[in-house]
Amino acid sequence: MKTLPTGKKERNRMSFFASVMRFCRNEASAFTLLELMVVIVILGILAVFVVPRITKRPEDARVTKARVEISQIENALELYYLDNGMYPTTEQGLAALIEEPTSGEIPPNWKAGGYLAKKRMPVDPWGNPYIYISPGIRNEDFDLYSLGKDGEEGGEGYDADIIN
Repeated sequence: MKTLPTGKKERNRMSFFASVMRFCRNEASAFTLLELMVVIVILGILAVFVVPRITKRPEDARVTKARVEISQIENALELYYLDNGMYPTTEQGLAALIEEPTSGEIPPNWKAGGYLAKKRMPVDPWGNPYIYISPGIRNEDFDLYSLGKDGEEGGEGYDADIIN
């Protein structure tokens, strides 16, 4: 048996839900062209401000990765120096951190297995080899740097060199 609403609160609740259902079935509840245009304009304005911030993030991450890798290579070069009393020559390059040098000044206590964990020649996030010069021009012991996004010396912004 179905019971009818007896209290005033129950009748008000039922009439509210009935009016909501009538409104939802009414054709006038659809969006107008003007409302859709306003939403599209708002989304466009948001895109103008948000998209540039998102697209710059990958380049920021590459610059940060290059700085971290340069720091890691510097640590490996310092370990090489502690073991051998010298840094690899420019001719030996960073390959001396992976394979024992056979030319130039041969390191007396080269560590078996090398000094870099990945056992391969490091490249910067843009796919270019890191530049190693010993003795250094900017620093006394050695210079270690990436040429940045453009792969050429100098530059500004993301094209700037990343130097130890």
